Amino acid sequence: MQKKKPKKLCGNTTYCLGDLAHNPQVMEDLESKGLKVINNLEEIKQPKGKNVIFRAHGVKKEVYEQAEGLGLEVIDLTCPSVLAIHKIAEENAKEGKFIFYIGEKGHPEVIGTESFCGNNYATIETEEDLNLAINKVKSENFKEVLVIAQTTFRIEKFEEFVLKINQELSSNIKVEVKNTICNATRLRQEETENLSKQVDYMIIIGGRKSSNTNKLYDISYKNCKNAVMIEKPEDLSEKLLQEIKKCNKVGIMAGASTPQESINQTKLKIQL
Repeated sequence: MQKKKPKKLCGNTTYCLGDLAHNPQVMEDLESKGLKVINNLEEIKQPKGKNVIFRAHGVKKEVYEQAEGLGLEVIDLTCPSVLAIHKIAEENAKEGKFIFYIGEKGHPEVIGTESFCGNNYATIETEEDLNLAINKVKSENFKEVLVIAQTTFRIEKFEEFVLKINQELSSNIKVEVKNTICNATRLRQEETENLSKQVDYMIIIGGRKSSNTNKLYDISYKNCKNAVMIEKPEDLSEKLLQEIKKCNKVGIMAGASTPQESINQTKLKIQL
């Protein structure tokens, strides 16, 4: 099915398949303005509303077909980078390649992309996953493999996995690597890596369900044991504030969906 954005909204209610952003404050604001979050398309009650948003993470291939069958008007907000991965995965799957898909199992973006990978793929989150996939490629005599990644996966881990794939697979197996990690994600991770090595305390602001925010915290904690992740400025208790104010240098990084206001208020709070 060809994916289209509607020219205008129809009906009185706009639904969103899953949280539009992994940030509680953003979602509370959107829901107060009438957005209704659903977990599956069957929850949409006709004829109250026929608009449904597909969020940036994307959806399974069959969900487009389901929406068309239900007569829904799709507002497709899938990130262009995610759509590009869907196309890459689908094309290479049709060519018979085995796909190493490096990402977090169960993450919405990963669930959607998996549906474009055909039958011969493995989602790689851990070293054990990688070993099993490498053994499968060897035992089933695949001659070509493709390596792709979730857009928000940690670049350092991706590179480690790619290195092992190249080392473990024999020279008669063609390995094609496409680094599909979002450039903005990569830059944010690099900035966090550098900043966390220069400060006494790191504050990461973002939704606890946000994949990219959690990775920023992991990177920070690796380099700076005085690291904390908060969703909003109010999460900074008096005890934490006292610890932070004793430090000479404090670094702040935020997840992709964190409102600027949350960042500003956090800065103000630790400066008071």
